[in-house]
Amino acid sequence: MPETRYVRAINDALKEEMERDPKVFVAGEDVAIAGGSFSATRGLYEQFGKERVVDTPIAESSIVGLAIGAALTGLRPVVEIMFNDFVTCAMDQIVNQAAKIKYMFGGKPKLPLVIRMPAGAGMNAGPQHSQSLEAWFTHIPGLKVIMPSTVYDAKGLLKSAIRDDNPIIFIENKILYSLKGDVPEGDYTIPIGVGEIKREGRDVTIVATSQMVHKALKAAQTLSAEKIEAEVIDPRTLSPLDKNLIIDSVKKTGRLVIAYEAVKFCGYGAEIAAIVSEEAFRFLKAPIKRVAAPFTPIPFSKPLEQFYLPKDTDIIQAVKEVVAN
Repeated sequence: MPETRYVRAINDALKEEMERDPKVFVAGEDVAIAGGSFSATRGLYEQFGKERVVDTPIAESSIVGLAIGAALTGLRPVVEIMFNDFVTCAMDQIVNQAAKIKYMFGGKPKLPLVIRMPAGAGMNAGPQHSQSLEAWFTHIPGLKVIMPSTVYDAKGLLKSAIRDDNPIIFIENKILYSLKGDVPEGDYTIPIGVGEIKREGRDVTIVATSQMVHKALKAAQTLSAEKIEAEVIDPRTLSPLDKNLIIDSVKKTGRLVIAYEAVKFCGYGAEIAAIVSEEAFRFLKAPIKRVAAPFTPIPFSKPLEQFYLPKDTDIIQAVKEVVAN
């Protein structure tokens, strides 16, 4: 399988789906001539032209609004919010319109809409360009939320998202854009709502999302040298969640650590902890631990930002605490 970078996998998925289906188009700030702030749409404007690769004004509400209207008329828009922090300007369109339309009209309309958004810290972009806001969207019925951690998953899940007939929030961690990985030649998709065991283990389950999957795998490798075998699970899709995969793993290991980059308080990991507490409590041998960021805005300073971000060493410490129980 050829090796490529995460951002190239996103670009390839967009290109292949636009070639496959003339109803697919891309819109957003600087996605056309500039090729996107992170080059995810580079080359698409030259290949597909201004009618299918559309530069928009700096107006996130309008970007999502035009996409909703286009989707209702039979097109399949993929729009980019330059930073997921800016999605606050489009929350009415996403939460009160896109997520509700099928329900309001008895399930009759299709709304094939993908909203891509780079997220996460680690690039010294400051508190207004570095947040992880996935938990907001998982709280809204009617939205699907995807957060791939690998190159392979990013391409396969984006292609599935574009072909889906529902509004989808597709979150890409900015630090992962440079990640390299193998992808198959030719067309492939990954089912939405299906998680994956990235590493099998017997002593503790680590559920991690996005960039934290790689930190969890690094932690698991270190722990293995100390005779602690951790099972690492990547949900890949946050909503709908493949909860049975997590519960089955916890039944096997009896311990659970959850790792995510967003602030710990009311983060997505709290929902995973609640599900396991409700549906697999009797299998737990120790309290559930969460590894996440502190409840503070993300620092601009590089040393402070690195101190802020959860690390593989934090996961190791959490695992040792639950294993000691």
